[in-house]
This record gives sequence, structure tokens and C-alpha cells, in this order.
Amino acid sequence: MRSLTRLFVAISVAVPLLGLSSALHVAPVQAAESSIYSHTATVQPVWAKHGMVSSQEALATRAGVEILKQGGNAVDAAVAVGFALAVTLPRAGNIGGGGFMLVHLAEPNKTIAIDYREMAPSKAHRDMYLNEHGDAVAKLSREHGLAVGVPGTVMGMELALEKYGTMTMKQVMVAAITMASEGITVTPDLSTSLIGLKRRIAQWPSSAEIFYKADGSNYQVGDVLKQPELAHSLSLIAKQGSKGFYQGETAQKLIAAVQDAGGIMTLDDLKQYKVVERKPVTGDYRGYKVVSMPPPSSGGIHIVEMLNILETFPIDKLGHNTAATLHLMTEAMRRAYADRSEYLGDPDFYKVPVDALTSKDYARKLASQIAINKATPSSEITPGKLIPYESDQTTHYSVVDKWGNAVANTYTLNFSYGSGLVAKGTGILLNNEMDDFSAKPGTPNGYGLIGGEANSVEGNKRPLSSMSPTIVMKDGKPFIITGSPGGSRIITTTMQIIMNVIDHDLNIAEATAAPRIHHQWLPDVLRVEHSLNRDTIELLEAKGHKVSVGNAIGSTQSIMVTEQGIFGSSDPRRAGSLTLGY
Repeated sequence: MRSLTRLFVAISVAVPLLGLSSALHVAPVQAAESSIYSHTATVQPVWAKHGMVSSQEALATRAGVEILKQGGNAVDAAVAVGFALAVTLPRAGNIGGGGFMLVHLAEPNKTIAIDYREMAPSKAHRDMYLNEHGDAVAKLSREHGLAVGVPGTVMGMELALEKYGTMTMKQVMVAAITMASEGITVTPDLSTSLIGLKRRIAQWPSSAEIFYKADGSNYQVGDVLKQPELAHSLSLIAKQGSKGFYQGETAQKLIAAVQDAGGIMTLDDLKQYKVVERKPVTGDYRGYKVVSMPPPSSGGIHIVEMLNILETFPIDKLGHNTAATLHLMTEAMRRAYADRSEYLGDPDFYKVPVDALTSKDYARKLASQIAINKATPSSEITPGKLIPYESDQTTHYSVVDKWGNAVANTYTLNFSYGSGLVAKGTGILLNNEMDDFSAKPGTPNGYGLIGGEANSVEGNKRPLSSMSPTIVMKDGKPFIITGSPGGSRIITTTMQIIMNVIDHDLNIAEATAAPRIHHQWLPDVLRVEHSLNRDTIELLEAKGHKVSVGNAIGSTQSIMVTEQGIFGSSDPRRAGSLTLGY
């Protein structure tokens, strides 16, 4: 790559890891070797020789790197990061939610998709969020005991560690337990989020007593936030594994909290929760193999579908973020999202046509419908039933180790801080993931989006998600490890990282910082970031696109593995993140 082959730079890095004084030293690069950094690059990535962690919160990243330094593999480090984020990034990191993990094992060169998405309680039913008039009541699926799905994170982390890791739960949880017990320094990012979400969080006394001071005032930047009850809950998991969460003391407190808040979850629902290992969705894009999450994530299918469509066009020659390229990307997005609404759901309840949606022939058919200089109104695309709103307060992290193993993990509580409800006596924030189901199939929800039948509420079912942890393979080895929060924008954000590297030869930091766009079929609006060139926006409008300049899109945490070493980048769109290696 252009950015990896010019101008040598010698670097040394010194980083404190969780209070440790040891420094990480990178040997100077010899002039005869390929260069690490390019002076033509507009943004420089982080470099490491052995391993790397990229996450949305600095302390959690450091916890993962420390595990790698101790000899742990990528899975060990990923589990350590997952538990650490439950302490340091409470709005999205969690043990009371769920998600998806993609694990690539260098030996035997295999990639596994671990589905630890939340499940509906067994007593859940199709009309549980409707009032006497048959209308959906948003509060019931967002800020109520009925909003809470059966959490999967703890069992997902345990399965990954036991099957594919090398360390014990006790070893990888040291940092998380220590930070919960001894406290963390409140960052500007944490302070801002707690103040901004105070209404939703403080309505629950059990939550207010943890995230706000005794007099009701806010934690300020620089204050120390201690979470002793969460430390205790984490300690039970460290000692007993998932039984320390799904059974016994913690389980009883979780169920009491849910039922006191009007929910229907039972102890048996917790005890019966199961993690599912699934076959990843795979595709080929210009000679690279794209590996991503299968349903109930819609991400992998539609990343592959969109890339298949775009592969039929000379994207590299059209140029990076030109109106011509963005037009084609938008047209691919609107067609994939129309399909997403119609065909996606929990594969254990609904037959998802994965092969058909990801076939090259189908992509060529869709590509043939695209006019080069004219937007296709979404009203002319085969209509479907769009899925409910999904909060952008998810979090993704990526890990690689010195043996060539890699992990891409995306997990969430759904809304920021989930339901806002902390189960009294546990310190555990509970998700509101049930809102990701279609509360009333066929009618718009509060966000004007229409829910599909495949994603209707049903007992023991997993709600549809956009979470898309993804690994791109080059010559049979991990090349790009990436993913993002962002609700429905996760899929398009992840696709743009891939295209920026493969089509436009950007380094991973440039690919991360570049302006992003998003179209999801309905509403028929092309969302763009304010950093996109105004002239480009006018050219897109001239083609018939309805452009809306809005909030930043996504927060990727990405790693690229090359012959020159490991390169990584945390998205500058969110404060407090860190990419770090050794």
C-alpha cells in the first residue's frame, strides 16, 4: 500500500497500563526496510509489532493490552476488554446486555461467529407492547421491566474464553474488578453522558445511588466513581463463571428488579439462556474475503450484498468520496436496506435467504437497475417493512495477537445505559433490547419506521440487530478487523471502512477519519456528515438525492495487519477511545 511503503519513521512509545510503570519500546526501523509511516498520509495510524487492542475507552484498551503482554491470546484480551468496558463505559459496555463476537483462529485457520444476543423472556408475546386501542406504547419497550431481554454477555464471554482462550476467567477479570472496586476517574465523556441521560437513569433509585452523588448532584470531571456492588457481581463471575450470573444471588436480584419494574422475566429464563455458535456470512470483494455476522445480525448479509453490487463498478477510478462514487454507494445502500426490512429475523424462528441475498448474480441484477446519473426514488424500490429504531449507543472493539488470532466484538445495552435500570444490589445496568423487536408489525413506530413480521415479538426469540463485527481476509489471514456502533448506520459505516482501504488505498487511520454517508431506503434521505465537501453535496442533489447534513456517523475501532506490522485507529468521532499495541 502507498501509505506503508514510503519514508521510514523510528518510534518509541511509553504507555502506563492500569497504573503500571513499565514502558513499551518499539525498536527503530532500519532505513533498508519498508517504511512504517507515509508523509503523504493525512492521518497516521498507531503501529505495533506484536499485538493490538482498539476500543472506545482507554482503560479498557489498556486492560486488554496487559493481557496480551502476559501471554494471553486475542480471545483472552477480548474478554478482559468486554468486562472492563462494563465498568468504564457503562452506557454501552455491559454484562446486562448482549452482542456478537467474531473469532478468527490462526490455527486451524477458522472463523467462528458467537451469537450472545439477548433473548425474549419465554412469556413474551406479539402484542405485549400494545395498549387497549392496539397502539404501541414506547415506554413499555424502553423504560420498563418489559423492555429487558435475557442478557447474553456473560455466557458469551465465558464460551469464547473456555473454547478459544488460554487464561481463566479470574485472570482476565482482574482489571475490571479492580476498577469497579477502587474506582475510575470520571472523564469528560462519562460526565457528559451521565448528565445528559439523568432523567432516564435517575428515575430508578437503584441507578441514581450509583451514578449520581448522595445529594443528587452530578459527578464532575476528575471525581472518582466507585461501583462496589458491580465489583461484587464481577467477583462472583470470576469465581463461578456464568453460574455466578445466571443462577444464585445475582440471578435472584436481577429477576426481582425486572419483575418489580413490571417485567415478566423469570429465573428459569436466565437459567435456560444459551449462546449459539453460527456459521459466519462470507463474501468476496475484489479478491479479499469478507467475513461477518450472520442473522440475527443483518449486518454481514448486507455488507456483502452492497459490496457485491459496488464490485460491478470501477469505484477506484471514480475516486474517493466523489459524487459519482457516493451516488453508487447510496443506490446500493437503499436496495440492501429494502431487502433487510423484508427478509431478516432470528434464523431459529424464520428462514433467512442468506445465499440468495449474498449471491453475485443477485447483485448484478440489482446493479443493472442503477442509473449512473440519477437517484432512484425509494418508492420505486420493492417495498418491505423496516425494522425498529436501534440506538447508536453500542460499542465495538477489535483485538489481534502475535500468533495471528483476531477478535471483532460488538455488544450493547441498546439505548444509552439501556433501560437505565440497575438491578438493586448488583450494580448491573439492564438492557432495553426488547425495543429492537417490531412492537406492532406493519405500522410505524415513534421514529416513523415500519416493523416487519419476521422480527415480531415471540418468547425465546432474538431481536434483529445491525451489529456487524467484521474481519476482512487477505491471502487467508486477517487483514482488517473492524466494526462500529450506530444502530442501522453500523452496516454502512463498516462497508465504508472496507472500501476506503481496498478501493481507495487509504491507511486505516485515513479510512477511519474520512467523511461518511448513510442511506437506509426509508426515509428516502441521504444522511451525510458536515465534513463532506459542499460541492459534492450539490452534485448529489443534482442527481436527485435528498441530502441531510447531520450528526457524526459511527465510531469504528479498527486494526489492519500488514507485513510492516500492525496498524490501528480509534474513531475521532467519539471522545475517550484508545488504540494501543506492544
